[in-house]
Amino acid sequence: MTTTPTTRLPVSLEFFPPKTPEGVDKLAAVRQQLYALAPQYCSVTYGAGGSTQDGTLQTVQAILAEGVDAAPHFSCIGADQASIREKLQQFKTAGVRRIVALRGDLPSGYGGFGEFRYASDLVAFIRAETGDHFHIEVAAYPEMHPQARSPEADLQAFATKVRAGADAAITQYFFNGDAYFRFVDDVRRLGVEIPVIPGIMPITNSSQLMRFSDACGAEIPRWIRNRLQSFGDDKASIQAFGLDVVTALCERLRAGGAPGFHFYTMNQAGATLEICRRLQLL
Repeated sequence: MTTTPTTRLPVSLEFFPPKTPEGVDKLAAVRQQLYALAPQYCSVTYGAGGSTQDGTLQTVQAILAEGVDAAPHFSCIGADQASIREKLQQFKTAGVRRIVALRGDLPSGYGGFGEFRYASDLVAFIRAETGDHFHIEVAAYPEMHPQARSPEADLQAFATKVRAGADAAITQYFFNGDAYFRFVDDVRRLGVEIPVIPGIMPITNSSQLMRFSDACGAEIPRWIRNRLQSFGDDKASIQAFGLDVVTALCERLRAGGAPGFHFYTMNQAGATLEICRRLQLL
């Protein structure tokens, strides 16, 4: 009996810039493991107000040197046009062709937004300054941005970013597939046709996951939260349960037509590789 091969969806990976030389070496080793997935590109985050942007660009340059496309996260909050223009030139000089364009969070002590209040302002400025040089990814929030006034206001803000010139979107991570499918249906009704790539967070550490989720507004369904709490400090059970839950979520997303997966790796290889092995994406 022959089986029909599973469609291989594109995979992208997210890293954060290491803060120590040891971290740089460790991430380099992790990347080599994850390149078995033939990622479409890797994105690299930074801290509030761009507090690690030098480390972000260094990590992006290392990935590009390894022959893989790379996208720095780039925020505009608190910035002026001159500083954004300078950074765009820096990216071009470094050979960057992708950007994840974000509003970002104001660092503590900042008094105002600067010349860019929304991510849509940044997207429009990048397009005005650089034409189609950059492939621009923007953020999407299937469960609503935590600072949005309402779900409808959040959908309209997303549509505005897309009309400003975004090429694709990456979602905040989620564990409720219905939220993703509803979000995609809603933005399609607004005339938004760009790919909306689900962001996937492997579950490897329950206390860290709950802390992140409380901070960013991502909902952990009660049944998942209760199971994780019931495992206490049993890391093996947490990780085994997490692999099952996230693999099942990815299978549902793929069956429902998701155009790819963006893995929030947390600079670790094991869980992402195992999920992709189960999905026959290796």
